[in-house]
Amino acid sequence: MTIILSSVFLIVFFAIMIAVGFATRKNATDVNGFVLGGRSVGPWLTAFAFGTSYFSAVIFVGYAGQFGWNFGLASTWAGLGNALIGSLLAWRVLGRRTRIMTQSIDSKTMPDFFEKRYDSKALKVASSIIIFIFLIPYTASLYNGLSSLFGMVFSVPYWVIIVVMAVLTGIYVVFGGYMATAINDFIQGIIMLIGIIAVIFAVVNDNGGLLESMKSLSEIPTKGWDSGAFSSFFGPDPLSLLFVVLLTSLGTWGLPQMVGKFYAIKSEKDIQKGTTISTLFAFIVAGGCYFVGGFGRLYADKIQYRDNGTPLFDSIIPSMLSTLPGIIIAIVIVLVLSASMSTLSSLVLTSSSTFTLDVIKPAMKKGLSEKKQVAIMRVFLVFFIAVSAVIAIVKDSYPGLTFIAQMMGVSWGALAGAFLAPFLYGLYSKKTSKAAVAVCFIWGVGLALFQFIISMTGVDVSSWGPVLGFVFKSSINSGVVAMVGGIIILPIVSLITKKPDKDDMDKMFECFDEKVSVPKKEALD
Repeated sequence: MTIILSSVFLIVFFAIMIAVGFATRKNATDVNGFVLGGRSVGPWLTAFAFGTSYFSAVIFVGYAGQFGWNFGLASTWAGLGNALIGSLLAWRVLGRRTRIMTQSIDSKTMPDFFEKRYDSKALKVASSIIIFIFLIPYTASLYNGLSSLFGMVFSVPYWVIIVVMAVLTGIYVVFGGYMATAINDFIQGIIMLIGIIAVIFAVVNDNGGLLESMKSLSEIPTKGWDSGAFSSFFGPDPLSLLFVVLLTSLGTWGLPQMVGKFYAIKSEKDIQKGTTISTLFAFIVAGGCYFVGGFGRLYADKIQYRDNGTPLFDSIIPSMLSTLPGIIIAIVIVLVLSASMSTLSSLVLTSSSTFTLDVIKPAMKKGLSEKKQVAIMRVFLVFFIAVSAVIAIVKDSYPGLTFIAQMMGVSWGALAGAFLAPFLYGLYSKKTSKAAVAVCFIWGVGLALFQFIISMTGVDVSSWGPVLGFVFKSSINSGVVAMVGGIIILPIVSLITKKPDKDDMDKMFECFDEKVSVPKKEALD
């Protein structure tokens, strides 16, 4: 029965995704339409596009299982941080100013923003290279967790699942561009909301209700605790939990596929609505995922373990779901696929548009027509999807190639560490120098690569002292240091390097002072 339900749900889901791609192809005939939806996307589509790009199968299967196991119910703080810092605050701080300035300087991608904002082609090239190097392995990580979930229902090889997901995502993005992605993100977001609510109720009910579930969880001992650690307010390791919250929440501020959503917003009132919708979406989806993962230790006898006795984190959530009714499992299958496809479409659209507009187009001396630019972007869309699928298949087929997994792990920290501070200060400060931005790029990428080398070589960092040992214990900790460090380093370097021309900056920031008229229902004066 579970196989039948899952098959029906998937067929309907795939049919809708492809239909949307064909229906929106008329909106993807020029660069502005293909990349930004004509900068006329409403609040619901933008908010759901932001949320579904934020949360993929990685959070539901990987992070929910891993952090739920490590921190218990306190891992829900990560979901709350995603809602309040990664969504609410991101929209408040970045949303309006991003939309205004990127339209004023005619910027369609993050590297294009760096070039025009800081008057530097070198920064454009450098940021394009960083995106190309680190966004591809991050894209490949989206397939993680699919095998264990689909393996519960379908007896098909993992590579088949990857290929099907990649092909179907490619079809609707290639035809419809940003608008197809936004509409499908909305549909996929609805599925994610329904799915996570259903899973919460099912898992809690499976353990005798909320109070009984928490009681059982509170009786599990851990290092330094006789009991109660996994049902406590901050969990057994509050400091590590804080770094998880910061990386998964603040990191969105510097990811090109996330801030790119603000480029396309239609109007002021849409920003206000989008802020509320996006925050509520993150609260339910992210908060729900981590809350469910917090009960993972109640299934300790069902999950898989490595040879050294540590849990296989990707097996925790599937093990929890294996005892639930068939319709819940079918919903979850579509939920996880929705989460992965929505994020995949956003990432490959960002990669292809960046590579075409910021690398290929400037290299062509004769220039490229709008039609040719869109055609090239479509070609690179297919290329990036294919590369991500191949990397995911190779990683699964050859577990010994640990460098792939390690590169996936440092990708988020590298991108956010390099771009967060330059993008944030670029919107607010006239005094930020291009040299400071370059230093920030080097800082974020350098720290990520250093973490990559440590992880690859298996260096024991515990002897490096309490601070360095903690920072380089994981890519999560070093990623947070890269982001926060960039925020501190950039203004300091700006003070001691050549300042940008004051008149140029005054002219660039005039876009924020332009007078507009609004109805009294939006502003009294």
